[in-house]
Amino acid sequence: MAVSGNSPASSVNIVATAVLLVFTLLVVPLISYFTGTSPGSLEWEALKSVAWVLLAAWVICFTLGELTGNVSQVDKVWSLLPIVYAWMVAAHGEFSPRLLLMAVLVTAWGARLTYNFSRHGAYQLRFWSGHEDYRWQVLRQKPEFQPRWKWTLFNLGFISGYQNVLILLMTLPTIVALQYSETPLGWLDLLAAVLMVLMLLIETFADQQQWRYQAAKKALIEAGQPLTGNYAKGFLDTGLWAWSRHPNYFAEQGAWIAFYLFSVAASGQWLNWSISGSILLVILFRGSSNFSEEISTGKYPEYAHYQETVPRFIPLRFR
Repeated sequence: MAVSGNSPASSVNIVATAVLLVFTLLVVPLISYFTGTSPGSLEWEALKSVAWVLLAAWVICFTLGELTGNVSQVDKVWSLLPIVYAWMVAAHGEFSPRLLLMAVLVTAWGARLTYNFSRHGAYQLRFWSGHEDYRWQVLRQKPEFQPRWKWTLFNLGFISGYQNVLILLMTLPTIVALQYSETPLGWLDLLAAVLMVLMLLIETFADQQQWRYQAAKKALIEAGQPLTGNYAKGFLDTGLWAWSRHPNYFAEQGAWIAFYLFSVAASGQWLNWSISGSILLVILFRGSSNFSEEISTGKYPEYAHYQETVPRFIPLRFR
């Protein structure tokens, strides 16, 4: 079916989202830096260590994306790099109880996401190949990214650059926990851990429901069987997806907001500079869901009604 998205309104939305993301990437961390206590020498040492990993990931993802034509290289490391960063910072803090707890939770988050991504064919023996996110395939065809050099710059600055920086920013609460490693675990740490586990469970159920639905729909199509009932709609709107149009996105944002609470528990500061990652993640998911829904609305006639009756993220009302 035809995919909407080449209209002037669509073009404006893409440009506006890109400008907003770049602006927030520059401004939010800068403002956040002056909120709370600045990092000390140990924290800067840890930041420099993880920054080298970030730089290497940026260069590798961009280079492989350009050489192979598959720009989903960052997607493959999205669930892995936070684990690396969390354990690197924990090592700088000699695996203090809070840092150890944070690293374990990030590892659980990463293991779940890696498994879900792998069953979509993302990881191959030739690690640079494999599944590419369908949204990149649609986006590269838009007039905004013609000629080819414009797409190359977008890959360098946003796909490989912005997203890799964001991955690191998401884990910055570990630096604050390192800064206040002497603060004992308390009730807020327990709340953060429980909330993060709850979000991981919601993501797991949401992804499993989506996987079963898409696998069953694909099997019917391959067998030449007619799509009836919910399969005729083309999209999932039952289970957790009847409460939220993106329950997995809701839980992903919630998990990293909960992760930020560890920095609050350590520092005693409800607003500190490590909040930039969770703020930018929320903004990113807003833009990402806009684009996904633009595609879905063009493919599925009933999706517009779904948008009107079910909340985007937070399940504040039920159908």
